[in-house]
Amino acid sequence: MKKQTLVSGLRASSEPHIGNYLGAIRQFLKYQELHDCNFFIADLHTLTTPFEPKELRKNALEVAADYIALGLDPKKSTLYLQSQVAEHAELAWIFNCITPLGELYRMTQFKDKTGSANKESVNAGLLNYPVLMAADILLYKAEIVPVGEDQVQHLELARVIAKKFNNQFGKTFPEPKALLESETARIMSLNDPEKKMSKTGGQGILINDSPAEIQRKLRKAVTATDATGKSKGVDNLFRLLREFGNKEQIQFFENAYQENTIKFSELKDILSEDIAHYFAPFREKRKELLNSPEYIAEALADGAEKARERARATMQEVKKKVGLL
Repeated sequence: MKKQTLVSGLRASSEPHIGNYLGAIRQFLKYQELHDCNFFIADLHTLTTPFEPKELRKNALEVAADYIALGLDPKKSTLYLQSQVAEHAELAWIFNCITPLGELYRMTQFKDKTGSANKESVNAGLLNYPVLMAADILLYKAEIVPVGEDQVQHLELARVIAKKFNNQFGKTFPEPKALLESETARIMSLNDPEKKMSKTGGQGILINDSPAEIQRKLRKAVTATDATGKSKGVDNLFRLLREFGNKEQIQFFENAYQENTIKFSELKDILSEDIAHYFAPFREKRKELLNSPEYIAEALADGAEKARERARATMQEVKKKVGLL
C-alpha cells in the first residue's frame, strides 16, 4: 500500500515542553513508521516575530537536536530547514497572487496576534503567514497534515488555495486533510489550568528541564477548587500522572483523592521524579548531539537535498501551468 504524504512544521523559536511532546511529537514518532513524512524546521515563519539572528541559528540547531533525540529518525523521515528549500518562498509568492486579502484578514490567529495594534504597523509576513504555510504543505503535495485546533483554519485556507489553483490552472494539488489526534492528552498550564501549557512565565515543563527544575515548577502547580468543588489544576496533575506514572501510583493517588486524604506535595514530588526519569534518555542523547553539531548539520543537509528534489518537480509543474518560463 502506498504511504500517504505527511507534512508538518516544527517551531524554530523555542524548546518543546511536555504538552508539545504529548500532543504532537509523540504522534510524529508513530507517523514516521506509517507515512511518507516531511518534517521541516520553520525558520522562515519565525521571522514574522521579533528575533535575534544568532539566536535563530542556535535555536534551529537545538530544535533539530530535540526532535532527533526524541526519536525522529532522519533515515525514516525527511527532516530539513525550511529556509534551505527556496521553493517554499517561491510557491508562496505565486499563492499570494491568487489569494484575496479578505481571506487573510479573517484568520483568527492574525486577529489575536495583532489585537488592537495599528494594522499599518504590522509586518506583511504576519498577514501572509498562512499563505507560506499553504506553500509548505502543497509543495510536497501533502495528503495529510497533523494540526492542533488552533491551526485548523490555516489548513482550511491551504485547501481553499489548492482548489482555487486547480480550478484556474488545472489539477495540480490534492486538498490536504487534517490529522487530528482525538485521544491525545491536553496538558494545561501549571499555574493557570484554564490555558494550554506554554513555556512562558514558568507555566510549562520543558522536556530538557533538569530534575530539580521539574520539581520546582510542579511544586508551584495550583490545586485550588472552584465554586463547584472541582479543580482543573488537580485534573491536570492527574492527567500528567496517567501519562508518566505507573499503575500503582495512579491507583494510590486516585484513591487518596476520593477519600480526601491526598497530599498534593507528595503527588507533585512523585510526578516530578516520574517525568524526570522518563526524559532522562532524551537529555543524554540531546547533550551528545549538541556536542556533535556536524551530525545535525549533515542530517539537515541530506534532508534539504531530498526535499529540494521533490520541491523542484512541483515548481516545474506549477511554473508551466501559470505560464512562467
